Amino acid sequence: MTARRPLPLIATVIVAGAVLAMIALGIWQLQRRGEKEAMLALAAANPGRAAVTFPVMPPVDPEILFRPSSVHCLRVVQWQVEAGRAADGSMGYRHIAHCATGAEGPGVLVALGVGQRPDARPQWAGGQVAGWVSQEPDHRSFLSRLGGRAMPLRPMLIARQAPAGLKPLAPPSVEDVPNNHLAYAVQWFLFAAVAVLIYILALRRKAGSR
Repeated sequence: MTARRPLPLIATVIVAGAVLAMIALGIWQLQRRGEKEAMLALAAANPGRAAVTFPVMPPVDPEILFRPSSVHCLRVVQWQVEAGRAADGSMGYRHIAHCATGAEGPGVLVALGVGQRPDARPQWAGGQVAGWVSQEPDHRSFLSRLGGRAMPLRPMLIARQAPAGLKPLAPPSVEDVPNNHLAYAVQWFLFAAVAVLIYILALRRKAGSR
């Protein structure tokens, strides 16, 4: 009878540690999913609540996400263009102003409206703007969001009215806030399963070559 060879200790410890870490990340994403659902339920009712002071720094507190607010833009430092939806349901290019609010400080982002040309620049130089508290477009990498290492999104005001040449933006909706934590959790669990399978196949291949 052939003696059973022991498992390689160091390789087994490394793989087991990696698998446990992946499972832990999957469980953490499931917990984050519950937190996100609670946040979205709160945000859904916020547009009809009383106005709040616009937040200066990220992250945006779920208590004030989508609440009415206002900011004063001293001057537009630069423009940012993203895909966007107007209040009438039409799609176009959302024009976001990066505004200075003083001699120093982080400034503020203001989504002003939707146009049909990405290269057009709104004829707007700043001023008082009323709207809703939101967050900047999310361009964080998939891996940074998957592991929870992404930087928080900066606050952004969605303007209630648009300047000449732009359509007003659609009011904020919880449908615009991604809740991908379940998908991330499933991916981590799949990564763990694949790692175990690959390790088992590697052990069988090594045993068969002897």
